[in-house]
Amino acid sequence: MPKLERDGEVFVLHLDPDNENRFHPDWLAAVESALDEVDAATGPRALVTAGSGKFWSNGLDLDWMGGNSDQALAYLDRVHALLARTLASPVVTVAALNGHTFAAGAMWALAHDTRVMRTDRGYFCLPEVDLGLPFQPGMSDLLQARLTPATAHEAMTTGRRYGGEQALAAGIADAVAGADELLATAVEYARPLAAKANPARGQIKEMMYARALASLRTPTVG
Repeated sequence: MPKLERDGEVFVLHLDPDNENRFHPDWLAAVESALDEVDAATGPRALVTAGSGKFWSNGLDLDWMGGNSDQALAYLDRVHALLARTLASPVVTVAALNGHTFAAGAMWALAHDTRVMRTDRGYFCLPEVDLGLPFQPGMSDLLQARLTPATAHEAMTTGRRYGGEQALAAGIADAVAGADELLATAVEYARPLAAKANPARGQIKEMMYARALASLRTPTVG
């Protein structure tokens, strides 16, 4: 399960190194609890979401959804709430992408303010077109709000896999680093901005991303 640690002004949410960090309800509960702790803290603070191993996140837990179809809509609403909460957070958020970042996992990465991606391993990918799965409205609006039109079109309609340097060139990643420097680089991005955590920052982001946030907060209809 994800675990939260603190390094001065910077909280580091360590994702589970032993699985794909799919959004199982128990995994979501652990992440939500960590975000509650960050939100409840006072003073300068920032958040780095860091993975280790092969995966950062593979997104929706499709196996759980298949076995719990009666709860699928409520589950999607919960995932959308995580995306909206991250996107609108007054706390500076940096995703340290150590490995594969796919589908809803890629969307969660984009909901962070900044992304640092490993240079030599892992892909950023939106594979929905290859899976025959259309994007939910809120997810589509999030992607189009956080990517350039050309990159959004390519990523969403072709399922292209972007390595670190390719993601940097496309504006998906803000920086790249080797495996040994990835977390430190992400913390270096976050720490100087920790003092920016205040209600005004959250209000600014609410206005900037009003359409995407409204879509993500609209209950899913089957």
